[in-house]
Amino acid sequence: MYMRSERVIVNDKMQKNYVYFRTQEEGKGFDDGFTPDLSPIEMLSIGIFGGVYLRDCIDEYPEHWFEKAVLSTGKKDPELNFFGVDASKPLAYWREKNWIHPEDPRGWFQWYCRYYSGRRHEDDKRQIARWKAMKRHVAQLQKHCTRYDFGCRPRQRQALLHWAYDSRSL
Repeated sequence: MYMRSERVIVNDKMQKNYVYFRTQEEGKGFDDGFTPDLSPIEMLSIGIFGGVYLRDCIDEYPEHWFEKAVLSTGKKDPELNFFGVDASKPLAYWREKNWIHPEDPRGWFQWYCRYYSGRRHEDDKRQIARWKAMKRHVAQLQKHCTRYDFGCRPRQRQALLHWAYDSRSL
């Protein structure tokens, strides 16, 4: 199905007058092999990133994404995460590794939200390769943990949720 290109102008704490286009329907037209378990909507509703991700850029995305979102009213609160632990490195760490690109200054999840909402970008292949590399953590959980034992490697389980792998089913 053809979708007319939708222009998005971003003005938030990290980007001013950044413009991109949504050329795919929401949740459709993914690259072959990119099959995340969770949509951004599901991720936001189960508790990720201590409830602080995307709070200043909610207007960029459809309202329904945030109807059940678990968001902090203050600073990051790891107890808001599904597994109740902090599984995030600071943004400075990701910048040092050169994993942050100017188009998506918040990192992989911002890229995924924009991809899911229909943007296609030159960085897609790199970000999808990074997502695929997280699969090794799924294998580690399966090897070392009993299925549904949420007390086993909760940080690793939470990190997988941040990458759209549903570790609640492992």
